[in-house]
Amino acid sequence: MALSDQLPLHSGFHAKSTALEVVDGIDLTGKTAIVTGGYSGLGLETTRALAAKGAAVIVPVRNPAKASETLADVTGNVTTAPLDLGDLASVRAFADAIRADHTQIDILINNAGIMACLETRVGPNWESQFGVNHMGHFALTTALMPVLQNTDARVVALSSTGHKLSDIRWDDIHYHSTDYDKWQAYGQAKTANALFANALSRRLKPTGGHAFSVHPGGIFTPLQRHLPKEEMIALGWLGEDGEPSELAKQGFKTPEQGASTSTWAATSAKLNGIAGVYCEDCDIAAVTDPDSPTARFMGVNPHACDDDSAERLWQISETLLESA
Repeated sequence: MALSDQLPLHSGFHAKSTALEVVDGIDLTGKTAIVTGGYSGLGLETTRALAAKGAAVIVPVRNPAKASETLADVTGNVTTAPLDLGDLASVRAFADAIRADHTQIDILINNAGIMACLETRVGPNWESQFGVNHMGHFALTTALMPVLQNTDARVVALSSTGHKLSDIRWDDIHYHSTDYDKWQAYGQAKTANALFANALSRRLKPTGGHAFSVHPGGIFTPLQRHLPKEEMIALGWLGEDGEPSELAKQGFKTPEQGASTSTWAATSAKLNGIAGVYCEDCDIAAVTDPDSPTARFMGVNPHACDDDSAERLWQISETLLESA
């Protein structure tokens, strides 16, 4: 892909479209989907929309009790299986079970993630946001390639406008020699999600598959669980009373609206033949205009859709996984 591919399609949907609206008229009967984090926040609404249109949805779960509770009112064929993205043995066991039971996976939505958490480590001393958000999903997706390549699969990686906070820190990805910055680390992980979809799109192309990254929008979900109230007030997300600010009320989406772009990218025929682009508001995102007042919140920065960087990160990720 190239920056010139980042051209909006005028999809007919918009920032406040819901996941159920974007799949209206689409029949997913006979399709099998996996939605990581599919029992909470955006993931739950993504699961709900896909299952409503006939897909068999597999939800990997780290908390079975919570999953049982939140998925209880979801109509359709929804099953769960254990998975912890921060534990490579768990990722491999999940992927082994999927490959044993399924000849193909039609949709994989890498939705789960953590944001702006205190410095912690997963796997072989990986910084946790990169380790969970990127490497956990990288390990999962590459282990599922045999069943993804048996069909014209769609893989969607949830990135974020957070990618604007940091390119990949090529010299010290895991903060081994520099001080940890939770927001920079989050930005790096979200850039990694976008570059991952870019590189994956080339690996799925021979079998007719596609990969995309998406920015779901600003939404209040459990993703904010690591942020103290005082910080969210300082960010303008909450008022002094601890309730959503006027800015948040106007600009934030509901979970149903936040799930729409990933659901659209997983199902829309308008994206057929388009490789690895970054999407927002149920459309392909334009390249960020640095002079725009919305530059921090809209568009995709060039570093997050660079082919060379995507391939460099893929090779680094393979090496990290092989040595883990």
